[in-house]
Amino acid sequence: MMTNHTLRKQCNLLPGSLITGKWNKNPYQIKEELGYGANGIVYLAESNYGQVALKLSDDYSSISSEMNILKSFSKVQGHSLGPSFFEADDLLKNGRPLPFYVMEYIRGEGYLAFIEKKGESWIGVLMLQLLSSLGELHKQGWAFGDLKPDNLIVTLPAYKIRCIDVGGTTLFGRSIKEFTEFFDRGYWGMGSRKADPQYDLFAVAMIIINSFYPKRFSKKGDGYTQLNELIKQKRGLHPYSKVLNGAMRGQYHSADEMRNDLLNVLNKEHEHKKTQTNSTSQGKKNNKGTSQTRTMRKRKKRRGVLETLILAIFVSILYVLYVYNQFL
Repeated sequence: MMTNHTLRKQCNLLPGSLITGKWNKNPYQIKEELGYGANGIVYLAESNYGQVALKLSDDYSSISSEMNILKSFSKVQGHSLGPSFFEADDLLKNGRPLPFYVMEYIRGEGYLAFIEKKGESWIGVLMLQLLSSLGELHKQGWAFGDLKPDNLIVTLPAYKIRCIDVGGTTLFGRSIKEFTEFFDRGYWGMGSRKADPQYDLFAVAMIIINSFYPKRFSKKGDGYTQLNELIKQKRGLHPYSKVLNGAMRGQYHSADEMRNDLLNVLNKEHEHKKTQTNSTSQGKKNNKGTSQTRTMRKRKKRRGVLETLILAIFVSILYVLYVYNQFL
């Protein structure tokens, strides 16, 4: 993503800076810069809403589009993929108004860092959440577009996957506004860059692959063949292979359809692990039973030897007493 150097020169808000919206008059104290790109700078700020993320831009068109997306997200009850939208206003800087909007500050850990720390077993769980949210977003007529781990946060301690950047979200039928090559089906030669559900589902497949190949890789030759070979090389990806192939080929008509297949995979994996655990437990139980039997046999043998020895001693004593009595 290109950096907006002009905006940075115009408005470099330092920590501790206090700004007030021109229209709503709400104050915001800047805590730190969270990130910047081609269409704006995002700051962490203290406000009447608590801690918030404030995005400042010099592009009214771009910022209006993002606000509409966030408002669209807020209509989806129970599926908050992106941040909640609070308000929009202008900041007067050197007599010139600069638009900004205020959204929820999502606390958490980056997706790949979370997987590295918690383990691969969380991949399927988080992808189920992501597909649920994407399904609701698609019903609103939007494709997320620039879907990638860099834009995903796992909130703590709820362990819920959320997105921190909605800049690439695009209405169905239009050209994707922003994309990252590794997660773009056009780059891999498996479809166009037209916004549709399948575009996002391809990206979900690539996120799963990226979970096992954190350093990523470039396209070499036929994209589909290359990806399938890489899937075969990672044992952890084998259970997902059918789902990944369906998403890469654009065979899923909806996020819900892909989610159902993924859920079936996870259920089978759970049953398989449960069976393995039970078999191991039964084996330990059988081994324990065999061990106990051997122990009992040894004890019984020792007891028999001891009884024989005692009997022999007793008989010997009786014999001695008999011989003694004969000489009296």
